[in-house]
Amino acid sequence: MASILTHIGTTGEANMVDVGDKAETTRTAIAEGHVTMRPETLALILSGNAKKGDVLGTARIAGIMAAKRTHELVPLCHPILLTKVSVEIEPDDALPGLRVTALARVTGKTGVEMEALTAASVACLTIYDMAKAADRGMVISGIRLVEKTGGKSGDYKAAD
Repeated sequence: MASILTHIGTTGEANMVDVGDKAETTRTAIAEGHVTMRPETLALILSGNAKKGDVLGTARIAGIMAAKRTHELVPLCHPILLTKVSVEIEPDDALPGLRVTALARVTGKTGVEMEALTAASVACLTIYDMAKAADRGMVISGIRLVEKTGGKSGDYKAAD
């Protein structure tokens, strides 16, 4: 029986998947995560008065930059020519905290799930770094793939 783990070879060794024979298609992935914090920390971030500066803008740029470098961070990822990366950060008083949504898109032979997940993760880490002086008890959680389209394995949408 063949392994469903595509990065594991026949004798259990890790390997990079050969995507040379795959068709080029438009592939999109959306990932999310959130940072829970004290209400006063959220208010500080939203006011733009955090000690280190613009938390939301810095986290957005950090997420985009991270997506572009995913192949350098995750050992078996292919370097890909991303056509789009976006990071949206929305306040959520119910957490309280910030919800991060990252989108990655490519027209190529391999998916962009790892790039979207990396963007969401690094944006969350950057929020923590930028606001840790005010609240070291922040919690990063909920990092997950929400949706992916394109490619041989077809579309995926996470259950709510």
